[in-house]
Amino acid sequence: MKVAVDAMGGDQAPQVVVEGAVLAAREGHAVVLVGREPEVRGFLAGYPGAEQLPIEVVHAAEVVGMDEHPATAVRQKKDSSIVAGVRLLKDGGADAFYSAGNSGAVMAAALFVLGRQEGVHRPAIGGVIPLLEGRVFMVDIGANADCEAQNLLQFGHLGAAYMRHMFGIARPRVGLVNIGEEETKGNALVQATYPLLRESGLNFVGNVEGKDVTRGAADVVVTDGFTGNVMLKLAEGMQELMLGLVRGAIMSKPHYKLAGAVLRPGLREAGRRLDYTEHGGAPLVGVRGAVFIGHGRSNAKAIASGVRAAAHAARIGLVQKIQGDLLAASLSA
Repeated sequence: MKVAVDAMGGDQAPQVVVEGAVLAAREGHAVVLVGREPEVRGFLAGYPGAEQLPIEVVHAAEVVGMDEHPATAVRQKKDSSIVAGVRLLKDGGADAFYSAGNSGAVMAAALFVLGRQEGVHRPAIGGVIPLLEGRVFMVDIGANADCEAQNLLQFGHLGAAYMRHMFGIARPRVGLVNIGEEETKGNALVQATYPLLRESGLNFVGNVEGKDVTRGAADVVVTDGFTGNVMLKLAEGMQELMLGLVRGAIMSKPHYKLAGAVLRPGLREAGRRLDYTEHGGAPLVGVRGAVFIGHGRSNAKAIASGVRAAAHAARIGLVQKIQGDLLAASLSA
């Protein structure tokens, strides 16, 4: 499987993106770096043996900045690395696309170039959150700040299909993010969504409070993009806070340092499980192609993980399988 990678996307692009592509290529993944060719090749030249790796470079002269309006940038910058990369996917030059750049522009390009899957009104971005046991897929995490109940119903189907085919969960449990477990709790949106999910044929387990998301109450949690994005970034901040507190406590006294030395392997494993760079990018579900979005501050390890996830999605035919599930659920028009 060949993954097109936005070489100009991310806070440290193209240097870190090229490094991540080299890591992925050394694992055997075929990569197409899309961006300003002289810059990309300049960084590639710094890796001995890079010319023997399965890496291609496709020139794209323009770059979409993180602060640019997504739809406007996509319309005006047709030779940007994002648009060129998505078009490469559309035209069959790649099997998946990954970008750590402007996520709104990635979504806009995917909509304009690839289009929605049949029956999908609004594609969504999903995020995999690691748990003590397994993981939970939260959808949406930022693509759709304002939603209707029908949108959240579709997010439930898209999320369930993603967990079923990417992680082999035969009948994923789907929960609705709410401020209480009771059916009558919540705002108008979640109250209107609850009966739709209950009658959807999904394995709906009811409302899920924020504290229960990380306790594994569901395999998929559905919410609007505004709430999901706030929850995700709060979780990222809490992770950094907790790791910092543990690190500070261990270093505060000599005998704590000794205990820390004994605990170091376990602490490293816990940190690894929580490390976003281990879990690939966030999939854009509901479009006609395997598209993954990385964090803007992604390092090389995160880029390589994103390429790995995108390649796996393409290999298993994720998009086609999701479409099949939507058809079976009678969601296609």
